Amino acid sequence: MIDSQAQQRSLDQALRARGGRLPPHGRPPAAILDSWVRSLQAGVDPASPPDVPVVEAADLAHRRARAAHVRRLAQAQLETLSQQIAGSNFLLAFADRDGVILDLYADNRFSMSGDDAGIVAGSIWRESLCGTNGLGTALALGAPVAVSGLEHYCLSLGDISCTAAPVRDARGDIVGVLDASSYYDTRQRHTQALVQMAATHIENDLLVHEMRQQIVLALHPRAEYLGTLSAGLLAFDGDGRLQALNARARQMLAGLNPVPGTAFEALFGTAFDLVLAPLPVGAELRLRDVLGSLLVAKVLGRPPVRPVRGVPAVLPRPAPPMAGASAAQAAPAAASAAQAAPAAAPAFVADDPAVREACRTVQAAVRMGVPVLILGETGSGKELLARHAHEVSGRRGAFVAVNCGALPDELFEAELFGHVGGAFTGARREGSIGLIASADGGTLLLDELRELPLPLQAALLRFLDDRLVRPVGGTQSRRVDVQLLAASPVDLAVEVAARRFRDDLMYRLAVVQVALPPLRARADFGAAARHVLATLDTSARLDDGAVVRLARHDWPGNFRELRTVLTRALLARQARGADGPLTAADLAPLLPAVAVAELPGSALQLGADALVRQAYERCGGNVSRTARQLGISRTTVYRHLRAAGLTVA
Repeated sequence: MIDSQAQQRSLDQALRARGGRLPPHGRPPAAILDSWVRSLQAGVDPASPPDVPVVEAADLAHRRARAAHVRRLAQAQLETLSQQIAGSNFLLAFADRDGVILDLYADNRFSMSGDDAGIVAGSIWRESLCGTNGLGTALALGAPVAVSGLEHYCLSLGDISCTAAPVRDARGDIVGVLDASSYYDTRQRHTQALVQMAATHIENDLLVHEMRQQIVLALHPRAEYLGTLSAGLLAFDGDGRLQALNARARQMLAGLNPVPGTAFEALFGTAFDLVLAPLPVGAELRLRDVLGSLLVAKVLGRPPVRPVRGVPAVLPRPAPPMAGASAAQAAPAAASAAQAAPAAAPAFVADDPAVREACRTVQAAVRMGVPVLILGETGSGKELLARHAHEVSGRRGAFVAVNCGALPDELFEAELFGHVGGAFTGARREGSIGLIASADGGTLLLDELRELPLPLQAALLRFLDDRLVRPVGGTQSRRVDVQLLAASPVDLAVEVAARRFRDDLMYRLAVVQVALPPLRARADFGAAARHVLATLDTSARLDDGAVVRLARHDWPGNFRELRTVLTRALLARQARGADGPLTAADLAPLLPAVAVAELPGSALQLGADALVRQAYERCGGNVSRTARQLGISRTTVYRHLRAAGLTVA
């Protein structure tokens, strides 16, 4: 609340900066006025459209991967919201804790070409950057907020109304924010309530997921509300100590100070071991808190019960999903047994930080059984990562890779879903189970996903919903269990914008999204080059000059091009009867000329010195990073730098 003279002066300055313009309803609420003051102090110009920054594609991919689980829950709620407010010229967004938009759902009547053009995936809508706005102000307040028309600090946003609500994890930390925006003249009064309900859905499902190793309890004065958003949720560890609770539970137990660490007995006046500890999932009980309020409780989830000698173990049933939860949201529980499998080292070089992060993210995703979208240039190693995902998933079925650009459109459905004998001209007499069914119990990779024909996109979406496959010409469906992976050289959002790809399918396939860097940008280039050579000839070697020369090339074909160049270099040396490691001179005829690197003798040495110096400068003067980038020793880096005239400590 603005109550000091200094704050009032700041507010007066903010009003003057806005030309004295107020919303049609007059003076805004105190929360909006406070936000105007913060916007002024942050240096936002209300007379100009906000200059909305956008993160790089790699940063966006990393943020999406980091928020994979909460993002998946948010996507389900965005789909529901889009149906609830259809026809209101809306735009729905989910942003991470930093205000970076990760996902968007938009009614095609909500223009993205005017002052709202900055509302794109990757754009940063923090209040300190863009002034008062629903998404950024909800993050700044840590509470739901509605910003209507000219309540926006920037006057150019006066035609838009926003309502937003932060999303908190089981610890109470903000992990994202939901936002619904529409034109001021088509806003709906109930949108704010719907957004807050959606945020509560996400928070409840997030608490159940994060507390899956604890005993999770739903609580309400009336039993019929235990499966609704009105229920309080509490999580207790095996000793009966409170680990987490949602806002509704905090309200129900007001006056008892229910903070993490509080004993069950301190809240309900009865022994945890006797009342709650033995109960299986789904069991209901009546509790009376220490202030005398009568409550009904239900066990939603618990870890496996360790048998006590002489006492039979109670085997828990899977926890039922919260009201409104989709089948996809309940998937992690089904895959919990696989989560304990040890990590397998990838069968490729993964010393680059981005590659290591992609491996970790994909490994976690497949153990949860959720779809993964792998982005990267052609030849950057997407299929290798997919095969690694299959290996660490613990699945015993086959790994089946499908190149969506290699099959003719008219045969694609039959190849993917199978066909009965004689279903169409040219069909196999004995029929075919199809590629999806052949991956049953294993992993299906859809490579070159953007080439998937639009009719097949609809069929694949249906399969993702029910996991049923019906062959072409058949009448019986078959349930198939596959880990679905997809790969694309381009961001599918670009294909969606061009109307070449369904947005609903993109959201289902990109539950977890990772991006592989191109070969030219990898910090482990030298190690990767030597690894590729070893797969061609275990006795072959690259000298330092050869690695430096290779690192200078742009590699538009990535690993495929590198393999081709190294293969040709080996064949050429064998034809000459030469031995020893491959040198820069061996590679010179196979690569475009770069400065003097292809010249023999001292000229070659001078070229190598210059290339190492350039790499050293690109790595910010870090010798260790330069050595990793080029795949050479630190001693070699020092030698080249000294030869290039640099004194390095």
